[in-house]
Amino acid sequence: MNRLIRPEDKEEWLALWEGYQRFYKAEIPRDVSEKTFERLLDPTEPMFAALAIEDGKALGLVHYIFHRSTWTTGDYCYLQDLFVAEGLRGKSLGRRLIDFVYSEAAKAGASRVYWLTHETNRAAMKLYDQVADRSGFLQYRKDLD
Repeated sequence: MNRLIRPEDKEEWLALWEGYQRFYKAEIPRDVSEKTFERLLDPTEPMFAALAIEDGKALGLVHYIFHRSTWTTGDYCYLQDLFVAEGLRGKSLGRRLIDFVYSEAAKAGASRVYWLTHETNRAAMKLYDQVADRSGFLQYRKDLD
């Protein structure tokens, strides 16, 4: 089962979120994670999170954000983070979470769901190639910290 996060999911969400950060060798300050969780629960924010739940335990997470586009009248949905706990990958949890986002985006009238992945994330790309089209675009960025 997949469902939107709830306030009582904070500890399980945080464990998965920290697993995601370890996977990408990233360290997000605790105060940023706290603010992120608040935003994910705030109905005035355009960002959301869902968990993959089995036997009452959260096994995966997805974060997604709606935003305007200059190319369509419908919003775009950016699937920002997708993570399934180690040892549970390849069991359709990631696909189910992507399908959940597709469904939520369609309900919201979005015209596109898109995401990025690191070029070394070959295992995930096998799934992504089955459920979406590669756009051919490369990401460029400049951090402003």
